[in-house]
Amino acid sequence: MRVDSLDPVTITYLDCAATNPMRPAAIEAMLPYLREDYANPSGSHRFARRARRAIDESRDVVAAIVGCQPGEVVFTGGGTESDNMAVVGAVRRTGGAAVCTAVEHPAVLEVVELHGGVVVGVDHVGRVDLDELTAVLEERGPEVAIVSVMAVNNEVGTINDIEAVARIVRRHAPHALLHSDAVQAACWLDLRDVTRHVDLMSLSAHKFGGPKGVGVLVERGGARVDPLIVGGGQERQRRSGTQNTGGIVATAVALELTDAERVAEAVRLTPIRDRLVGRLTTEVDDCIETVPAEYKVAGSAHVCFDGLESEALLFLLDEDGICASAASSCASGAMDPSHVLAAMGVPRERAVGALRLTLGHETSDDHIDRAADVIVAAVAKLRR
Repeated sequence: MRVDSLDPVTITYLDCAATNPMRPAAIEAMLPYLREDYANPSGSHRFARRARRAIDESRDVVAAIVGCQPGEVVFTGGGTESDNMAVVGAVRRTGGAAVCTAVEHPAVLEVVELHGGVVVGVDHVGRVDLDELTAVLEERGPEVAIVSVMAVNNEVGTINDIEAVARIVRRHAPHALLHSDAVQAACWLDLRDVTRHVDLMSLSAHKFGGPKGVGVLVERGGARVDPLIVGGGQERQRRSGTQNTGGIVATAVALELTDAERVAEAVRLTPIRDRLVGRLTTEVDDCIETVPAEYKVAGSAHVCFDGLESEALLFLLDEDGICASAASSCASGAMDPSHVLAAMGVPRERAVGALRLTLGHETSDDHIDRAADVIVAAVAKLRR
């Protein structure tokens, strides 16, 4: 089936938190394993061993970048699976309770709630309330199996102090595993700084220019959780199922490029992001930046418009080729305001006018200028 081209509309893509475009080098690295090196890496013949060697080499690359041993890297089917595996696997292994923040991705939050866990509040910019976390662990520490706090929020870009969280967990729930959903962190933070404080960490390849359908769960320092998927024994009995050789190879290439360019990209994109937010907040009445720049990553531009509904605004933006969102891509189409904004205390009348604009390695000055022009005009049209 052929998908029609999006032309003649000029596309300005500002939804990189939903997915980043694949890096060309990652595509090229993937292709041989779709064409000629297609053998099942679990096989015993030399053709299969070649595929297995590619996975092992990719595992080495990922381990070096995240700051762990190769044997601590588990390849999964995506960030959602990695998050689910961390929380469910820890609860199943010990029978204990799960604790997370109120602004986690649904892949963590819904699992914690489903298993009767504890949800901790956040402050006005979306950082975990450390006092509340301390109180919860002081009361329930011995029964807690896992604490999950995301490194970077997927909607508003807020950075959590994982080191401070780790100190609290180690003091009040020393037997609990500490997990961080770092899916949105790879483009902006040194993952080694996250890994050294946690037992478990989740990544998703398509967030940093790799393919969809590949994730990573780091099980560090002897930490183990029960597998979600059993039956084949792949990934050292931790995640059964034939590995996606090409996807794993492309993931390693994309992560390596992301890590090498991370600091320069933050320097390049910060003023671009600030200019976009500055134009919107000065040219549009009652446009508020949700989280100040000092609390978030360089690729996040999140604003709220009083008196507007995101759905109507996104419709006009889409007609003009601006790719944006109102909340997490997993919640697109939902009529209720984001659970993240609600937890932060953003009033409902403002939260329903949320707009998430996220930047990535292909974002340019021209994209920002065009997006600002279109958004300003669209808001004016809706308010008329």
